Amino acid sequence: MSQSAIITVMERACRKAAPKLRRDFGEVAQLQVSRKGPADFVSQADKAAERTLVEELQRARPGWGFLLEEGGEIPGEAPDSPRFIIDPLDGTTNFLHGIPHFAMSIGVEHLGTMIAGMIYQPLTDESFWAERGRGAWLQNARLRVSGRRDMDEALFATGIPFKGHGDQPQFEAILKNVIPQVAGVRRFGAASLDLAWVAAGRFDGFWEQGLHAWDVAAGMLLVKEAGGFVSDFRGGERMIERREVIAANDVLHSRLHKLVAEAVR
Repeated sequence: MSQSAIITVMERACRKAAPKLRRDFGEVAQLQVSRKGPADFVSQADKAAERTLVEELQRARPGWGFLLEEGGEIPGEAPDSPRFIIDPLDGTTNFLHGIPHFAMSIGVEHLGTMIAGMIYQPLTDESFWAERGRGAWLQNARLRVSGRRDMDEALFATGIPFKGHGDQPQFEAILKNVIPQVAGVRRFGAASLDLAWVAAGRFDGFWEQGLHAWDVAAGMLLVKEAGGFVSDFRGGERMIERREVIAANDVLHSRLHKLVAEAVR
């Protein structure tokens, strides 16, 4: 399928920010041995990528609003203006440690509904994108969620709470329910890519709590447009508000939701 104008705009912005992010990632390995460590450097790389994305998107869509991980909220010209929801570097801890698994995530929200999304992996040059009603795609190949129906054949992704983030007892209760039922659980450290991989059928499902809008806005649309189901832990639609997500195909979503709901009850 040919890309629409808004997808082209988002991809162009990602490709403009990508070369410096790749160079900065190459520099991180050199900084690992320094006493100060590379954390400040990575924080600057994150902000620089966000600036580039915002500049490119503002040039192409003046008057639109923004919700930014680093820069907060920038209102649009009108109350009903669409807005971009951006995470310029999802997988910061991976980036910091020289692990080649991170992405840029851009969602477009209009009147409370996600209408477009892109997740771009600068190192693999994979561009996952979706538009409401037009399906989910990896470059020009159509994406579909996994067709697996049995939990014992399914591979799930999640995020593990860490210092100062998330509800560890709740996570442990969910994991205790899920692990005996499934073929495996992975924690790769970038929620946007986890959701993109669910849309691509690489993972059979995903759950995580403590997420922000910029972590999941684009990815949730990708999963839905690839034929999957997305909900909060209670099976409702308040994923952003409750900061929790379950994503999978219809059958596995129902089974995963049941395990999660039992654990958090």
